[in-house]
Amino acid sequence: MRIVSLCPSNTELCAYLGLTDQLVGVDDFSDWPEQVKSLPKLGPDLSIDLNRVKELEPDLILASLSVPGMEKNIEGLDELGLSYTILNPNSLDDICIDIVTLGKLTNKADEAASLSDRFKDLMQQYREISDQIPDKPVIYWEWWPKPIFTPGKTNWLTEISELAGAKNAFRDVELASVQTDWPDVVSRKPDHICLAWVGVRHNKVNPSIVKKRPGWEQLEDRPIHVLEEWLYCRPSPRLLTGLVKLAAILHPDRYPSFEGEDAFLQS
Repeated sequence: MRIVSLCPSNTELCAYLGLTDQLVGVDDFSDWPEQVKSLPKLGPDLSIDLNRVKELEPDLILASLSVPGMEKNIEGLDELGLSYTILNPNSLDDICIDIVTLGKLTNKADEAASLSDRFKDLMQQYREISDQIPDKPVIYWEWWPKPIFTPGKTNWLTEISELAGAKNAFRDVELASVQTDWPDVVSRKPDHICLAWVGVRHNKVNPSIVKKRPGWEQLEDRPIHVLEEWLYCRPSPRLLTGLVKLAAILHPDRYPSFEGEDAFLQS
C-alpha cells in the first residue's frame, strides 16, 4: 500500500503500526522516525502541494484538522477528486481509536487492536498511581511565549497532566488552546512551568525569557522544565512517552523511571 501523510502526528501513527515502509510522501514537518526524512516532502502541513500528492498515486491519504487552516488541504483534495481519511484526535482515547482505524485501513487490524490495548493499559497504570497522590502539583504549560498560548481543558495535555499526578493550571477553561497573559498565569500560582514551544528548536527554548517577565519574583522558586515539542504537542502515540517522562520528573518516587524517548514504542 502507498500511503501519504499530511501531518507529523499521522506519520508517527504509521510508524507506531509498522507502516513506515509504506509511506511514499510526508509533510515538511514530519521528522520521526529517521526513515521518513528521506521521503518526498510535500510542503508545510498548512500548505500541502496537493498536485504532488496526486502524482505519488497514493492508495491512502491521511489528512488532519488538528491545526486551524488545514481545512484548505481538505478542500483541495476534494477539488482534485482524491479520497482521504481524516484523523483528528483531541484526547488519548481518540488516539486509541485512530490506531484501530488505521489498522483496519491497512490490513493490520489485529496488530492495531493489540497496540491500542497496550496504550490503554499504560494509561490505566498511570491513572491508578495518580489516584494515590493526594496533593497534586499545578502545571503551567506554555506552547508559545508571545502572545502566550497554553492548553485548556479539552486538550490532551490536561489529561496527561492528570495521569502524571498533576493538574493543568488552565483546566477550567473550556478550550483546547487558550490565549492569555502573564498576570493570569501568575495568579494561578503554578508549582511547575513546562515550556514546549511549538515550531521552536529544543535548544532555542530560552527559560530566561520567562524569568524576565514582570511578576516573575512571585514564582521564582518554581522549576522550569524545557520539554520536547514532539512529545507533548503532537496528537500521536508518542504522547505516551511524554507522559512517562513527565511523571518521572514530577514524582520520581511513585512512577517508573524514564528509559528514553522511544522505549514505549519499542517494548
